[in-house]
Amino acid sequence: MAAHGAPMTYREAGVDIDAGDALVERIKPFAKKTMRPEVLGGIGGFGALVEVSKKYKKPVMVAGTDGVGTKLKLAFRMKKHDTIGIDLVAMSVNDILVSGAEPIFFLDYFACGKLDVGVAEDVVKGIAAGCEQAGCALIGGETAEMPGMYDPNEYDLAGFAVGLVEKDRIIDGSRIDVGDAVIGLASSGPHSNGYSLIRKVIATSGADLYDTFNGGAQTLGEALIEPTRIYVKPVLAVLQEVKVRGIAHITGGGLLENIPRVLPEKACARLEAQAWKPPKIFDWLQRHGRIQPDEMHRTFNCGIGMVVVVARNELKTALDVLAGLGVEAAEIGAIVERDGNGPQVVVV
Repeated sequence: MAAHGAPMTYREAGVDIDAGDALVERIKPFAKKTMRPEVLGGIGGFGALVEVSKKYKKPVMVAGTDGVGTKLKLAFRMKKHDTIGIDLVAMSVNDILVSGAEPIFFLDYFACGKLDVGVAEDVVKGIAAGCEQAGCALIGGETAEMPGMYDPNEYDLAGFAVGLVEKDRIIDGSRIDVGDAVIGLASSGPHSNGYSLIRKVIATSGADLYDTFNGGAQTLGEALIEPTRIYVKPVLAVLQEVKVRGIAHITGGGLLENIPRVLPEKACARLEAQAWKPPKIFDWLQRHGRIQPDEMHRTFNCGIGMVVVVARNELKTALDVLAGLGVEAAEIGAIVERDGNGPQVVVV
């Protein structure tokens, strides 16, 4: 049967190639600011080329991928899109940092139902800012406009980072021993985890994201959308001075489930809750959601975004390095012998 009517176009089907091209041109300056000498070529090709730096003798690649979960829903409600990209980068680069890896490059995936070039530009601007904080290059990505797949006012984000570490300097937690000190690096808030519970607390409490918070210094929404801290540069600086024995990125699963991922089977991290002061948003969430302490510790980072385990005789050196870089950090506990098959993290 012959087709009838006017010729069809991709634009009429809901995909605007010109908008995509315009976005690529807008983001090129942001990506350019993140470039490293190992990167060959720029944004826009079919594939990005990166050579391995000659400073590595036996380089091992470490890769990580992640998204930002339902924290995106807050960005949509607040119409604030310029920091969610920092969260995206942070989740991957902080993960590969745990192995002692230096992030080298990052790629992102931005998917939407209808491409708003201004919104997408804000998102990528945040991604580039995160890459600058991590010292890694934003070498490319994918923008997918898929009509009917997403709400026209929403989008989804994912990304991945690749880093390098010398084979004989990989950190895997196997050297952790009883008596070691546990250092906690302060978080900026919930980072990018627990937001399904956070949104439920907001809904059931009747709170308004624009309510004043923290003595009027910010709104509740601003406290909740505070971007994830990127720990790459300070932790790499510590690795230059100290033989770090273990690192844990405190993400989904909180303190109780992430620290055991790097502990030997017979070790337990005994944490002193009074050793650090969590951001006020955690107290707000606990009170308004009537959340039990154990549930807080296994859902949220509770004020500690990264844990670093060092021998006790190197504790002062590590803390001095972090303090010199302006990083809020403290000794929050110690490694003790595990009680049989008991928990590997105890918060006292």
